[in-house]
Amino acid sequence: MTLLEDITQYLINHELKLATAESCTAGLIVSELARVPGSGQSIDCGLGVYSPEAKNRYLGVRYATIENFGLTSEETSKEMALGALDNNHADLAVANTGIAGPQPQGDIPVGTVCFAWAFRHDDKKYLYTETRRFTGDRNEVRLAAAHHALQRIPQYHQAVLEGKAPPL
Repeated sequence: MTLLEDITQYLINHELKLATAESCTAGLIVSELARVPGSGQSIDCGLGVYSPEAKNRYLGVRYATIENFGLTSEETSKEMALGALDNNHADLAVANTGIAGPQPQGDIPVGTVCFAWAFRHDDKKYLYTETRRFTGDRNEVRLAAAHHALQRIPQYHQAVLEGKAPPL
């Protein structure tokens, strides 16, 4: 549980409030973090948003983005993270969308997950995106994706604090 404890401590030390917008992990990011006693002080909310309609309704993801880039895309994850950041009392939002399995979606293989991390710092917003491919069965992919999303928080947050990230 060291990863989860380390991330919880990082969030507490930096007074960060987290919101998640999760598609393929369906709330597992926030659920994993909540395993750590005291983590609740750093969690604002966790949203499970599978359908395009939920992504649009709760996060403001544009249907045009989904149509042009697909549900599994960095563009969609970006809008999910920014929607979570803007619609909650958080200064950090983590979003993902992908294919945990069991079947690929078109030409997108199982295990493909697109992530976005959005930060609010000094009245500016910062955004990072990346796509990763994980191996394993459906639940192994989901857990690996959830841990990856949490693991990247310190790296991207430090870049924001050090002025290495351009604001939006």
